Amino acid sequence: MHSRISARSLETALGGWRTREPAYEALADGIRLLCLDNRIAARTLLPAERVLAQTLRVSRTTVASAYASLRASGHIESVRGSGSVTTAQPLRGGGTVFAAAGSIDLQQASPSAWPGLAGVITETAADAATLVSRSGYDTLGSRRLREAIADRYAARGIPTSSEQILVTAGAQSAIHLIAEVLVARGDRVLVETPTYPHAADALRTAGARLVAVPVTTADGWDVDRLSEAARRTRPTLAYLMPTLQNPTGRTMTLLEQDAIREAAQHGCTIVVDETTAELAFGDPAPVALTEDEVVRIGSLGKTVWGGLRVGWIRAQPDVIRRLHAARPARDLGTPEFEQAVALRLIPRMSEILPQRAELLSGGHRAVRDALRDRLPSWDVPNVDGGVALWVGLPAPLSVPLVLGARAEAVYVSAGPRFAVDGGHENRLRIPFTSPPADLQRAVGVLADVWEHVASGSRTAGPAPVDALV
Repeated sequence: MHSRISARSLETALGGWRTREPAYEALADGIRLLCLDNRIAARTLLPAERVLAQTLRVSRTTVASAYASLRASGHIESVRGSGSVTTAQPLRGGGTVFAAAGSIDLQQASPSAWPGLAGVITETAADAATLVSRSGYDTLGSRRLREAIADRYAARGIPTSSEQILVTAGAQSAIHLIAEVLVARGDRVLVETPTYPHAADALRTAGARLVAVPVTTADGWDVDRLSEAARRTRPTLAYLMPTLQNPTGRTMTLLEQDAIREAAQHGCTIVVDETTAELAFGDPAPVALTEDEVVRIGSLGKTVWGGLRVGWIRAQPDVIRRLHAARPARDLGTPEFEQAVALRLIPRMSEILPQRAELLSGGHRAVRDALRDRLPSWDVPNVDGGVALWVGLPAPLSVPLVLGARAEAVYVSAGPRFAVDGGHENRLRIPFTSPPADLQRAVGVLADVWEHVASGSRTAGPAPVDALV
């Protein structure tokens, strides 16, 4: 029994796939990238050639040729009486990212662990006897940790009590829980484009109809589009990253914040994702949208270590109670040991954040300078913090560029992965969280591949990897 993807769903996922000729190879590459990003799972039945051709408004020969190309590269196989099915790809490395040994993985925008973390973990382990005396099922979060998180909000100018905090197993868990509880099927949700793709996926899974609001590194949020979308759709919820937005690195102006407030006047809940908000290179960025009704998401994933699965939600007590009541259906709480580690880390953020700023600013300089040196025709923005550069390409060729780079063991994410409703084929997200030497080497590979891609040469793609962004 195979799962299926409809022609309409595949068309939506492909976005603006037809950016070059021949069309069949552009279509094949678009489907390859969906497999690479794990947006089409293995053993998924693709639409019949005739149906997909009608939906995409191309000839059946174009679809047949694309499927033939996918069969030749091992991404699909034909099953007698069933059609074309995506194949399971062999693992090429350990962990959750299927990357070849010696490769450079720029799909994940997470820095290495804060150097003092190992010592904190050792200190926490010394108190193991106390930890294991507890039940181990904590769906709300320890009071001491919730108080510590609340105190940090108060220090940032947002008075908060422990009753306004729910501790989760990372920010992703928080996003899913919010989507499941605060969004009903068919609700419209305002989302930036580009945006954090796993958040968009969570909202779609909850049945939301996403309404895209453009944001760019140069110009910020499109206030006119935001106001028009809010009037037209009356959204139930808005998911935003107003400070050091991922992937653009942009921070909202006061005018843009006012536009969000106006859009939320008619029952729209504002959800602010602050997982990258404290990663400024210099002075801390001002806190955006400080209203008490705003639902805020935070975590230690970017500031301390991605392997420390501790996040939280800050909201009004009645919202926290609703989220807490629904949580056992998703998970049975945040691990006690990780909460104990987090409790030791929160008071040390004034020590941790400057180290992270130094690390990230060094990576930012390395990749920015290398890009401007090797690829002067690319649009390389200036940012004040965050985790990545939202780089502009001279042509909408990010998909073949990504496939070509993976053939050289450099894994990056194409612009369409971050799009809400298609587009961004002329964009590439390049995190600056890796060591400078790796970033410089990766840029060298991108420059070599770009020369072939921009001239129309084909570079065969490798086996897929599972992209975590």
